[in-house]
Amino acid sequence: MSYIEILILRHLTRRPAHGYELRKRVEHTTGVRLNNNSLYPALRRFEEAGAVTRTEEPQEGRPPRLVYALTPLGRELLHDMLADLPPDQAADDSEFMARLGQFSLLDRDERRAILDARDEALRTRLAHYAEMHELAGGERWAKSVTAELMRRDERERAWIAELRTLAAEP
Repeated sequence: MSYIEILILRHLTRRPAHGYELRKRVEHTTGVRLNNNSLYPALRRFEEAGAVTRTEEPQEGRPPRLVYALTPLGRELLHDMLADLPPDQAADDSEFMARLGQFSLLDRDERRAILDARDEALRTRLAHYAEMHELAGGERWAKSVTAELMRRDERERAWIAELRTLAAEP
């Protein structure tokens, strides 16, 4: 599962929506652009899994509008997706941020596990950047780039340390 699917389900927790409305709500609140090739296949998979229901809403002079609603199983699925952050996804900024933005749906231990997974991914990435920095030798621009990437990840690790304090709160 991907952060796109998390965003779709999360927006359905607020209220049912038809596809276009759902796409616009996700885009407006997150800045993530959804296209129909990702939205509708995800909704179809969720419907087949029992995570969402689809009802037809009549429209005058037009085909019926399909409205999607989250089921209790869908809420459980969303929770499970949020609480799970495998190492490959922990290194992905969008995957991490999608989960972080929904921390209110997770308990303290689940929040801590997400933060720990991200921190470990950053440590791994920092080690790789340090190696790249050394391999750059006298390449001034390459060294500048790797130094900036390391600064960014170090800043994020400091932020994660702050988030740990917040994540421990109820």
